[in-house]
Amino acid sequence: MAGYIEILRMPGVARIIAAQLTARLPAGMLSLSVLLHVERVHGSYAAAGLVLATMSIGQAVSGPLTSRWMGAWGMRRVLSLTLVVCSSAVLTLALVPLPVPAMMAVALVAGLSTPPIQPAVRTIYPKLVNSRQLTPLFALDASAQEIIWVAGPVVATLVATQIATSAAILLCAAMLIIGGIWFLSSPEVGRVRIPRSKRRFGVVLRKPTVLLTTVVGFLLVGSCAAVEVGVVAVFGHDGPQAGFILAIWSIGSLVGGLALGHVPISPWSLARRMTVVFIGTAAAIIMVDEFWWLSIMLLVSGIGLAPALAVIFASVSSSVKFSDTAEAYGWVGTGQLIGAAIGSAIAGFLIDANGPIGAFWVAAGLAAFGAIVPAVFHRAQPDLRGRDAGPIPDTEPVPVQPS
Repeated sequence: MAGYIEILRMPGVARIIAAQLTARLPAGMLSLSVLLHVERVHGSYAAAGLVLATMSIGQAVSGPLTSRWMGAWGMRRVLSLTLVVCSSAVLTLALVPLPVPAMMAVALVAGLSTPPIQPAVRTIYPKLVNSRQLTPLFALDASAQEIIWVAGPVVATLVATQIATSAAILLCAAMLIIGGIWFLSSPEVGRVRIPRSKRRFGVVLRKPTVLLTTVVGFLLVGSCAAVEVGVVAVFGHDGPQAGFILAIWSIGSLVGGLALGHVPISPWSLARRMTVVFIGTAAAIIMVDEFWWLSIMLLVSGIGLAPALAVIFASVSSSVKFSDTAEAYGWVGTGQLIGAAIGSAIAGFLIDANGPIGAFWVAAGLAAFGAIVPAVFHRAQPDLRGRDAGPIPDTEPVPVQPS
C-alpha cells in the first residue's frame, strides 16, 4: 500500500482520479437503471436487452472518434459538447414515456454522445507520474474504478426499487452532469494536450497488442454484462439482493486489483487473470438461484477482473505513441462496449427462453474465450517485467498549455 500512497501524493494524481471516478459513476448505475426501467415499462428482458445493446453500440461507435477528436479540438471542447448531448438523452429516457423503438433511438444518441473521459484520463496519467509508477497507477485506477461498480449497482437498485425506476435514471443524469463539470474544471484537463495523430483513423488497430486487448476486452465485458442481466433476472426488481451481489462481485475485483497491482506483467498475465474470471463465473451456474453461492462465486470471478483490466491498460500504453494513445484506448473501449451490447442482448433473449441460467451460460462461454485467446496469442503481448508501461515517445515534443 505504501507504493499507492506515494503515487497519490504526486501533484494532481489524487484530484484527477477522484474527478474522473465521479464523472464515470453513472457507468455503474445507468445500464442497470435502464434495464429495470425498460423491463418495468414493457415487461420484457429482451426489450430491455435491446435498449441496452443500442446504447452500448452508440458508445462503441463514438469511442475511437471522440477520443481522436480530442487531439484535434482539445479535451475540454469535446468533453463539454458530449456532456450536454448525453445528459439530455438520459433525461429523456427517464422523463418521456416511449415505445421500445423510440427508447432504442434515444439510447443510441446517449451512447453516441458519451463523454470520452476514460480515454482522456488514461492519456493524462503518463504525464502525472514517472515511468516506474505508471504500471501501479494503471492497477490503482482499475481497482479504484470498482468503486463505481460497488456503489453504482447498490444505489441504482435501491432507488429503482424503493422510489422509482425513472428516479434511478434521473440520479444517473445528475451524477453525469456534476461529475463531468468537476472533471472539466480539473487543471490537468487543460494542461495536457494530446498531439494530433499523423496516422489515418483506425491504423492503430494494426498494432497486434491493441487488436488483442480490444478482442479480450470485448469478451471480458460481454461476460460481465451477461452476469449483470442474469443476477437481476434471478432476484427480480423488488428487492436489493441483485445490487448487493453485484457489489460483492466488484469488491472482489477491488481486492484483486490492489493485491496484484505491483506484480510484473508478462505475456501470460492476461490469460491467467482471465482464467480466474472464467472459473468463478462457470462455478456460479451450479446454484445460480442461491444468494450466498452466487455471491461467493462472483467474488472469486471478481478477483480477476481489475487485474485483467490493468494488464490491458498497461499493454496498450506501452505499445503505441503518445499521440495514438487516446484513439487506442477508444478502440479498446469500443471492444468492451460491443461486448456489453452483445452480452446483454443474448443474455436477455436466453433469459426469456430458458430462465436466468441462460445468462450465465453466455457469461461463462465468453469468459472461457477470454482466457483462451490471450493464451493462444501471448506473443502479441508485451513483456513488462523490468520495463515501464509508458507510451512510445512522439518524434515531436508534446505541446503543453500553461495552467
